[in-house]
Amino acid sequence: MRGEGARLPRLESAGLDGWMVRLFERIDEQNLAWITALSRGCEAAFGEALVDLVPSYTTLLVLFDPLRLAPEEARGRLQALLAGLAPDERAEAGELHELPTWYDPSVGPDLPRVARHAGMSVEEVVACHAGRDYRVFALGFAPGFAFMGLLDERLEVPRLDTPRKRVPVNSVAIAGRQTAAYPAVTPGGWNLLGRTAVRLFDRDREGFSLLRVGDRVRFVPVDRATFESLGGDIAPMEAP
Repeated sequence: MRGEGARLPRLESAGLDGWMVRLFERIDEQNLAWITALSRGCEAAFGEALVDLVPSYTTLLVLFDPLRLAPEEARGRLQALLAGLAPDERAEAGELHELPTWYDPSVGPDLPRVARHAGMSVEEVVACHAGRDYRVFALGFAPGFAFMGLLDERLEVPRLDTPRKRVPVNSVAIAGRQTAAYPAVTPGGWNLLGRTAVRLFDRDREGFSLLRVGDRVRFVPVDRATFESLGGDIAPMEAP
């Protein structure tokens, strides 16, 4: 594969039971096909010794059972996989999820500020955010929380200086060039634009999380009445 300079791909120790494989330095949608290919290769090469795989935008954390596989042997298997790695074209075939979303300052209190930051109207921000499909690059932070990208550069804003102590479930948010929807009530420092009516994490659902790495997500703007008819929570955002 082609990394960015001689240093990549690079193996970094993650303790006695893990290796972090750093494939890229920059976030790019094309990274996913390589990370998916390495994940599938690890499943075959590590077999029952494999404990978990944790993909991100640019890396893959490989966790294994040190009682079944010594760290250096695990390193050797990863090096062999990297030597012959090719992108997995199946990564482009992720499921498409449409999330009906109510964009409104009452549930997305950062929407006006994001508009001012971008030099756009609120309506233009909504159109821009909803105007493209996003790829799920990683799951983490909270069960079912999907890190998605890439956001239009015009909407790139930093995280809040002081995270909120309580972000309502299903809040749609942005930070940097990422977007996400909160699957549960948690603290959070992302900029809130609105709220979706779709349940993202359900213990009665197979796999629990609606979204999986490689899936595509489309935020579909709806008005308040439609949002409420779909079961969405219209309760205004509480003051921080």
